[in-house]
Amino acid sequence: MLKNLVNTNIILASGSPRRQQFFKDLGIRFEIRLKDIPENYPSHLVREEITDYLAKLKAEAFLEELNDNELLITADTIVWLEGQAMGKPSNKQEAQLMLQELSGKMHEVVSSFCLISRKKEIVRNEITRVYFKKLEPEEISYYIEKYETLDKAGSYGIQDWIGLIGISGIEGSYFNVMGLPTAKLYDCLKDF
Repeated sequence: MLKNLVNTNIILASGSPRRQQFFKDLGIRFEIRLKDIPENYPSHLVREEITDYLAKLKAEAFLEELNDNELLITADTIVWLEGQAMGKPSNKQEAQLMLQELSGKMHEVVSSFCLISRKKEIVRNEITRVYFKKLEPEEISYYIEKYETLDKAGSYGIQDWIGLIGISGIEGSYFNVMGLPTAKLYDCLKDF
């Protein structure tokens, strides 16, 4: 469907299995390139400023290596709760604390992506509101023991068990909560 990119080599610079599956589901031919880039950002940044900055930082690390017919895509996602950013937990204890914080509250999931070529750069973001019911401590413990929480911002995946039993509603893009605003990305790729 992306006729404008038929002669373009699309590169996804993400190790996220969910983002890779989105690209397959969208019918986009792509290759994966990875670099270990520290996800540090200036402390004065808030919400989408953080994810915009990190998506762009990740993309620009590849810029010198890109050929003229290559388009690189990076992304970043955080959970924004009461004025604080939550990234990925570093261990199960941190995951437990994050889920306890999210329990019974509304938070925002903020995802940004960057499209970069040798001639052009686009950064876009999307914000989705997610409402968690009050979670029982046993539910949080069960989820952390049975599911992979360390590779997800805010320690949860909406598509997992915790999403099935704990999320009472969302406002915005479901796929954004999984880590990529697919409709917005697709429109940007059509216009690139």
